[in-house]
Amino acid sequence: MSLYWRIFLLNAAVLVTAVLLLLGPVTVSTPVLFGEAVVLLAGLAAMLVANAALLRIGLAPLGRLTRAMSAVDLLRPGSRAPVEGPGEVAGLTTSFNAMLGRLEAERAGSSARALSAQEAERRRIAQELHDEVGQTLTAVLLQLKHVADRAPAPLREELHQVQETTRTSLDEIRRIARRLRPGVLEELGLHSALRALTAEFSSGSLTVRHVIGPGVPPLDEAAELVVYRVAQEALTNAARHAGASVVEVHLSGRPGGAVRLLVRDDGKGIGPAAEGAGIQGMRERALLIGADLTLGGDPRGGTGVRLDVPAMAAAAAVATGRAEGKS
Repeated sequence: MSLYWRIFLLNAAVLVTAVLLLLGPVTVSTPVLFGEAVVLLAGLAAMLVANAALLRIGLAPLGRLTRAMSAVDLLRPGSRAPVEGPGEVAGLTTSFNAMLGRLEAERAGSSARALSAQEAERRRIAQELHDEVGQTLTAVLLQLKHVADRAPAPLREELHQVQETTRTSLDEIRRIARRLRPGVLEELGLHSALRALTAEFSSGSLTVRHVIGPGVPPLDEAAELVVYRVAQEALTNAARHAGASVVEVHLSGRPGGAVRLLVRDDGKGIGPAAEGAGIQGMRERALLIGADLTLGGDPRGGTGVRLDVPAMAAAAAVATGRAEGKS
């Protein structure tokens, strides 16, 4: 039965009951007596309550569908509204679930294109920093050294200070270039890149440890880049916002050929604040390879960021290696 006829019959049943009561032995005086007015008001209240209850029962599937729509988050795909209720509501729920699937696919595709363009722009900027700015500062350092060797003693100390400032700027530019383009990841692989990343973030106030478990299956290039960028963003958040003193980076194999990255710190935790662009970026990257990203408080205090990479990414890497070996 359609929703229209369900609501119509519910209201018709209430109205027919009211008409039958009017055709019964009940009489109303003119003017209306107090007792009769009480009976009429009680009957009206009973009709309204019955009508409201019947409508609530009839429209309950729509309410559940509305709550399911409100809880949808495209960065956490997979949730679907249960198909239930009369024909129109079930059809509407099915159409909504199909639309949600299309939106998730389009979101994943657009995120892949955006992140690919972002990585290309990162490589371009890193290359320009290395080739243009880095070489220019290197030439400036050589010229300063040449001038300092020939300068009078009173100016030599000042020139040495300018040299140190320039050398510090050159080191900072190289560090930025390495973060923009993880050359270690491309040349030496994920394990070495994570070791270099933890060493880069370690300082006098922050200790970063890395633990790479035995038997971690290889990942394809896209999955390795996602794991590296998620670890980089998690370490950046821990260093800048968490007030942590110790951060641990764990990479381990899981049953079935999956891989898990876990970054946890002893800081102040996430708290009730809304997720920022960095966390949303991690979620979008995880969607690209079908990985599951979980953020929350760590049982030992602080924040834990967990990325579970499915086995298909590792299987793709193994298949690629076999194909290259045969060729």
